[in-house]
Amino acid sequence: MIIAIEGIDGAGKNTLVHKLRDALDIPVEVLSFPRYADSIHAQLAQEALYGRMGDLTSSAYAMATLFALDRHGAKSQLEAAAESSSLLILDRYAASNAAYSAARLGDDAVMDWVYELEFDRLGLPKPSLQVFLSTPVEVAAQRASSREAEDATREKDQYEKDSDLQAATAAAYERLAACNWAGQWIATADQGSIIGKVLDLVGE
Repeated sequence: MIIAIEGIDGAGKNTLVHKLRDALDIPVEVLSFPRYADSIHAQLAQEALYGRMGDLTSSAYAMATLFALDRHGAKSQLEAAAESSSLLILDRYAASNAAYSAARLGDDAVMDWVYELEFDRLGLPKPSLQVFLSTPVEVAAQRASSREAEDATREKDQYEKDSDLQAATAAAYERLAACNWAGQWIATADQGSIIGKVLDLVGE
């Protein structure tokens, strides 16, 4: 089973992932995207987000393709999890591509393009549940700024610095959840409700 945790920067995704691990009594693996330590595609995207790849970030489609190829590099692990009795929790998945791309372009049509790229052309498995951790944008921004101030290695990238983009991305996530894009969703800022839903799903 695969469960994807989605949200804007500073939403608390990593905290939620750890709470889920503690609450579950089945084998749990965690995989975070982008895989900056392991994937050349993620590393190129990161370089671009820090202004070291020329005008690459000017293309939402180019950036989305790099992030999708990063996930494709983990396809065997994703497929194994989808077919096993254990649980793989993802910190970001394909919906992050759909939300950020739609926010950047101001056009939800790109959501269909991301779906076709990641699930059809690249053949990635769909998650059993996608969670939008809908932390208020202002709260998430404060957390991201505090994280940067406390840790010199967590300098904000171009996406994280753009408050308008973060707000537009949160709104895009809401629309993805409302239409159950690529499967079942839950959208809430209440981490207890999310943990309860996951426990129910695992129990089923």
